[in-house]
Amino acid sequence: MTQTIIVVGGQWGDEGKGKIVDFLAEKADVVVRYAGGNNAGHTVVVGEKKFKFHLIPSGIVHQKLNVIANGTVVDPEVLVSEIDNLERMGFKIDESKLVISSNAHTILPKHKEEDNPQKSEQAKKIGTTGRGIGPCYRDKIARTGMRISEFVKADSEIATRLRPLVKDTCFIINKAIDEGKRVLFEGAQGTLLDIDHGTYPFVTSSNPTAGGALTGSGVGPTKIDSVIGIFKAYTTRVGAGPFPTELGSEEQTNAEGRWEDIAANYEKALEEALGKANEGDEYYQGKYMRLKGVEYGTTTGRPRRTGWFDGVAARYSVMINGMSAMAIMKLDVLGGLRKIKICTAYEVDGEVTENFVLNTEKLWKVKPIYEEMPGWEEDISGAKSYEDLPEEAQNYLKRIEEIANAKIAIVSVGPRRDQTIILDEKPLFD
Repeated sequence: MTQTIIVVGGQWGDEGKGKIVDFLAEKADVVVRYAGGNNAGHTVVVGEKKFKFHLIPSGIVHQKLNVIANGTVVDPEVLVSEIDNLERMGFKIDESKLVISSNAHTILPKHKEEDNPQKSEQAKKIGTTGRGIGPCYRDKIARTGMRISEFVKADSEIATRLRPLVKDTCFIINKAIDEGKRVLFEGAQGTLLDIDHGTYPFVTSSNPTAGGALTGSGVGPTKIDSVIGIFKAYTTRVGAGPFPTELGSEEQTNAEGRWEDIAANYEKALEEALGKANEGDEYYQGKYMRLKGVEYGTTTGRPRRTGWFDGVAARYSVMINGMSAMAIMKLDVLGGLRKIKICTAYEVDGEVTENFVLNTEKLWKVKPIYEEMPGWEEDISGAKSYEDLPEEAQNYLKRIEEIANAKIAIVSVGPRRDQTIILDEKPLFD
């Protein structure tokens, strides 16, 4: 029986964790957010409604108990704004639906000021979201930070709003597990942004890996049944940092502008990108994925850098997290491309390696070694089963499993819940 599941991003974040958490949360009793802050964003589509979350776990739309655990950092203003938005949409938010760890740290105005990329060369270099996440975690580690339990003692409207929600959540989570309830742990960002295991210094300031779920919630490793790694069928990255399979350059991507700059001429741009992509233009191959996948940040609106699926990085991510299975997202985005590539190894300093390169300086210089596979023309967004997928798509998934050294449990062919294909139910909730 699978009672506890950690959902973790397998790439550089933005993999589609929100959809899988939403899908799994239907059977969960408790959903726990264990790391990061409002630098993360995820979108959940329920019917015709679209929900965008930055702090509150996406299980809130199921009206289950949602926990913002001790590993997170909380901007009180942002959290109250999310609560207000949900209540305007008809959701009642009280301590039966949302609790905040008394040990979570508070993002203060000084943290956001210090993290502003317009004022900080370091923030600009790394490509932070400017939300104050790094400075808040720094103060936590320096033991000079402010916990939420201290913040809510203040005589302010926001403190008064949040005070009833602040609890010692480690006891709540462990009690739920001991009582046989299903508990889902929701990560933010991705493995390759982990402060310890990612492409340092171009990383986040917390541990979005499966180990971070344990320290970030106060739950021991023997209580975890399953770790589901979320991967796009291609790769994306936001902000600066090495990206071995990138198509085009970061400068070209940023020059395209944000989503609001793209939307008006979207169909024309998509058609142009597909044509040039199938002529072999690498930049337009990346641009096609970016446009078709609407790869623009939930939090920032920034365009995401795009590239082919990096099997080397995926294999590393599977190992670091001890993944039970993978979920492959946005497979439908690759539809239309006549040829698809998978990175199977790197060439670095004249030598071939199948291991992810942990030296960031060297990672900038690696040459990806690709395996080319036939693509498919069909629109697969209506596929309901593995058998509905074209043979080329099936072969692509099989090759990902072989290269990453993990089985695929879930395939997503669109943003809606009903665009989800289950291949293996064992690592999922019963």
